[in-house]
Amino acid sequence: MAHQLRPVGLDFVDTAPVRLVFGREMRAAPKAVFRALAEDVPGWSRWLPGVRSARPTERGREVRLRGGVRFEETVLASTAPEVYAYRVDAANVPGARAWLEEWHLTAHGTGTRVRMTFALDGAAPFLAVCRLAAPGLGRAIREGIRALDAGL
Repeated sequence: MAHQLRPVGLDFVDTAPVRLVFGREMRAAPKAVFRALAEDVPGWSRWLPGVRSARPTERGREVRLRGGVRFEETVLASTAPEVYAYRVDAANVPGARAWLEEWHLTAHGTGTRVRMTFALDGAAPFLAVCRLAAPGLGRAIREGIRALDAGL
C-alpha cells in the first residue's frame, strides 16, 4: 500500500539530501518537449522506459512503473516552455520520505537542452539504493529523452 510522503516545495530541488541530475540535448523545440511532458501525460509510457501507465488527476498525475511501483503526484510548476516539476505525495516505495522531480528545458539552437533532477529524502537504505541506482536511472532517462525526441 502507498504511504504518504512529506510535502516539499520547489526549493527542495536545491536542498534535498540526494540530488540525481541527468541531461541530454534534443532536436525538438522546447515548446514541443514541454507539451509532451505537461500535456500528454498518458504518452509518457510510450517514450520513458519503466513507465507502465500515467494518467492525469485533479491535482497532478498517477504513475505506475513496471515492477509494481506506484506514485501519486502533485504538479508544482508548469511554466511553459521552461519548467515542469512535480512532487510525489504517496508511493509504495519503502523508506521514501520526500521526492520531487524537475524537468528544466533550455533552448539550444533550434533544439532543447533537457535537465532532469530527482530530489530525494528518506531513510538511509532508501538513499543508498537511490545512489546505487543512479547510473541505470540516468541511462533510462537519457534513453527516454532520445525516444521522445525521435517521436516528436
